[in-house]
Amino acid sequence: MAQGYRPSDPGLVQSPAPLDRSYRALLKVPAIVPLLLGMQIARIGQSMVSVTIVLFTLASYRSPTLAGLATFFAIFPGLVVSPIAGALLERHGRVRLVVLDYLVALGSLTLMGILALTGALPAWLLMVIAAIASLTTPLSATGLRSLFPIIVPSHLWERVNAIDSTGYVIASIVGPPVAAGLVALWGGAVAFIIVGLSFGLAAIVIARAPDPPAQSPVTGPLLVEAWQGLIYTWKNPTLRGLGFAISLVNLAGGTFTIVVPLLILERFHLNETVVGLVFAVQGLTGVISAIVCGRIDSRNRERIMLAVPMIASAVTIAVLLLESNIVVLVLVMGLTGFLNGPLDVALFTLRQRRTDPAWTGRAFAVSMSFNYLGIPVGSALAGIIAARSIEWAVAFGAVACLVAGVVAVALIPSSE
Repeated sequence: MAQGYRPSDPGLVQSPAPLDRSYRALLKVPAIVPLLLGMQIARIGQSMVSVTIVLFTLASYRSPTLAGLATFFAIFPGLVVSPIAGALLERHGRVRLVVLDYLVALGSLTLMGILALTGALPAWLLMVIAAIASLTTPLSATGLRSLFPIIVPSHLWERVNAIDSTGYVIASIVGPPVAAGLVALWGGAVAFIIVGLSFGLAAIVIARAPDPPAQSPVTGPLLVEAWQGLIYTWKNPTLRGLGFAISLVNLAGGTFTIVVPLLILERFHLNETVVGLVFAVQGLTGVISAIVCGRIDSRNRERIMLAVPMIASAVTIAVLLLESNIVVLVLVMGLTGFLNGPLDVALFTLRQRRTDPAWTGRAFAVSMSFNYLGIPVGSALAGIIAARSIEWAVAFGAVACLVAGVVAVALIPSSE
């Protein structure tokens, strides 16, 4: 009887075992669980901050323009210093700098709350405290995301990016309704303090995770390293193209941060709790979309996964110009949330694939800040525009999405 090949036979050509791409495999990666859990707690806090600032400002100062400016100063200064933050992340432990940012958030929000309770928080001081606190924000935003391609195997990147994207939308489901409810029940001052405590909890959880070793030694002057990170990002055609496209589509996100509360509170005459619930609808549909898209191999499909949702979002937002009521607003928010799923997964994965691992700290800091620039700018412009016409602010958001889709196709290379 003839014998077949045994596994040890030298003539046997064996196929490599298939890689486990499941979420279960991802959760077995060392240190990933405390990182994801702490990140999620902090993101819920972050989603509460933006809603709390807008609702507090509208209630206390009665000005859409001030609401937009307060949102701007809570974000923009941190974007400016992001190259330095990226250089710091590559010199020092990422985890400890993430914890530092969360502690700064705890202190600044608690200070805002105490000052507001005592009637000693004028608009200018609110903006100053928010601006100072924002300077450390890139440490956590970039620090965590730049850890993923270091500690997570590349075959699990779609999975961790789906969880990353889902984390944002879960935060947008939980955070805004809780923040709006706190403001409605106890006022913005108490809400600031409670939100600050969430960052303290996130710091405790994240501190349990070990720091991975540095990818390469960094020995040059800090500002030189920061400048090199800026130059690397600008010369990387993918990161540059993503920066223009995502910052444009984020103009709409910043616009809706101001427009949604204005529509609900001033035009529909509903209360603050409804503001949070409407934002939660957007988050809920985004969770479903992100989980589904995380199962898709995005290679060579990234530009389509970016451009199509951007253009579809423009059409969806424009519906508000034809009919403006609470039902239409909920539908628009739900559809735009669903369209965010493929966009986020493609963005995160494409950036990881086309960034040299040795540059993840500096390049990710610059790239993420470039991408996020549209949020504070969109909020500031929307506050000014909406003070004159909410419809013009909506139209501004729709046009921004449309232009972003065109830019994504034109500027993002199809391959490296």
